[in-house]
Amino acid sequence: MNTYACAALVSDAGYEAPLYAARADVPEESTWRLEDIYGSPDLWEADAKLAAALTEELAACKGHVMDSAASLWKAIELDDRLSFVMGKLYSYAVMRSHEDTAAEGPKALAARATQLSVKAGEAGAFLTPEILAADESKIDEYIRQEPKLELYRLMFDRILRQKKHVLSASEEAVLAAMGELAGSPDEAFSMLTDADMEFGTIKDESGAEVPLTQEGYGRYISSPVRSVRKAAFDGIHTTFAHFRNTLAATYSASVKKDATFARLRRYGSSLEASLESNEIPVCVYGGLIDAVNAALPALHEYVALKKKALGVEHMEPYDLYAPFAKELKRTFSYETAQKLVLDAVAPLGEEYAALMKKAFDERWIDVYENKGKRSGAYSWGCYGVHPYMLLNYGGTYRDVSTLAHEGGHSIHTWLSNSAQPQVYASYALFVAEVASTVNELLLVEHLLKNTDSREEKIFLLNQQLELIRQTIYRQTLFAEFERDVHEMAERGEPLTPECMNRLWTELNTRYYGPEVGANEPLAAEWSRIPHFYSAFYVYQYATSLSAAVAIVDRILKGGPAERDAYLTLLRGGCSADPITLLGGAGVDMSTPEPVERALSVFARKTKELEALLTQ
Repeated sequence: MNTYACAALVSDAGYEAPLYAARADVPEESTWRLEDIYGSPDLWEADAKLAAALTEELAACKGHVMDSAASLWKAIELDDRLSFVMGKLYSYAVMRSHEDTAAEGPKALAARATQLSVKAGEAGAFLTPEILAADESKIDEYIRQEPKLELYRLMFDRILRQKKHVLSASEEAVLAAMGELAGSPDEAFSMLTDADMEFGTIKDESGAEVPLTQEGYGRYISSPVRSVRKAAFDGIHTTFAHFRNTLAATYSASVKKDATFARLRRYGSSLEASLESNEIPVCVYGGLIDAVNAALPALHEYVALKKKALGVEHMEPYDLYAPFAKELKRTFSYETAQKLVLDAVAPLGEEYAALMKKAFDERWIDVYENKGKRSGAYSWGCYGVHPYMLLNYGGTYRDVSTLAHEGGHSIHTWLSNSAQPQVYASYALFVAEVASTVNELLLVEHLLKNTDSREEKIFLLNQQLELIRQTIYRQTLFAEFERDVHEMAERGEPLTPECMNRLWTELNTRYYGPEVGANEPLAAEWSRIPHFYSAFYVYQYATSLSAAVAIVDRILKGGPAERDAYLTLLRGGCSADPITLLGGAGVDMSTPEPVERALSVFARKTKELEALLTQ
């Protein structure tokens, strides 16, 4: 086996994940079978020609979409066919390029696919505006005349719902021209924080002087050595505090941009503008914040438990990330990981487990790292072909959890694509992370149930509790900050670094307690959160995990009815709005119940961890 230089994984079982020097060295059975999309280069080229022809044909429909029922059907049908072909062309080419990012041939193919995609997008850009310009009665009349259009009624309804927020053609042109300008605050933030800022050095666990970077911050802040955590935390946040006026100006500009665009489009607020486009009622956002605030006593108990376990006199923000236990020393072969995941998802039924096994057996997955391969992991694909998973499997517990996570996305995609026509197959971000997180949680529950090791139980509970703390509690704190800052801007109040520091300190004091909130460098933390430049995005992390925890709780305590309701959600695509789809799975996100249920699990698991720590 050829490997390139990399530290070997140490395992009690002696397992070492293979690290291949070249793509050609990877055994075929460990690679994804992209031939399921295109069996030969000639087939890709044939579809590339077809896509170019369909693009021209669709472009010719411009100005005539609403001339008649026949012209509307022609444009919609062409757009659907083009989307189908482009989905195959683009996903195949990009995934090929991810196998070895240095290989020229796949890179060139991905570039061609991107060009085709851009042209296809430009060719069909007129569709929505021309439908929006029509009366609803005309759409109804055309559906009666051409029954094939009935399938697209929900799509038409969603388009027409935007009508009250669409301006005149000249006004829309002005807003479109402002698009690049509107992205300037985010661009300035990125350039300042990624390119210009330097964070000095810190001493790592061995006492060596190492550079502190934002990328490396995540490792140091969770170090078991307190001096390392403190040095990383102070180094990052004092640097950001030094640029507080500039960062307040960039974020203020971003918030004001949100408020201005919302007002121009006749929305009641920036929050309403963001949520309505995803069919999420504003009450869901406020309900999440209220439910989490009501459950803060459970977070305070968790913080107190961590303080006691760490043996510190004063709890600091950087102590929140300290582990209760060391990383599991066990490593897992890929074959063992597959078995663990299959066993973990058994509560979801035989059909679900069979689909997961199909993914393992039929090469949906690109498993191991090779030199030049894209880093990280994802689930992706195109309509009409099974989804694919990219991994860089290394044998740690985290890698097993990643397999479960991406497998959840893939089975969600498979079930949705199998049950829905292309137009309604893609699921909304609001539910996207539910399926993946359900699998992660089931994996933890399975491992907890099947180990007698106190050390492993502490490690697994720590993983589970930190997932909830960082995803539900922390992201809701972020969401509350975003809401309050936007409301301040909409009232015409200046967004100074002092007022945002004060708000951030108040929130952290309320969420984590006065000891944590009193930390002076913490006040600047808001200024380093890049997600804030995509307004009202992070709350969806909290709602997704809340829904997932509630669903797992329902399934493990319930029976076939709860399981089948969840599978129905996975088959739903975007055939209804996200709240309706989740409601069918027994999770009504328009009420606080799912969040309350998830945080009751957090409280219960904290008690379990406390009992183990006192043994």
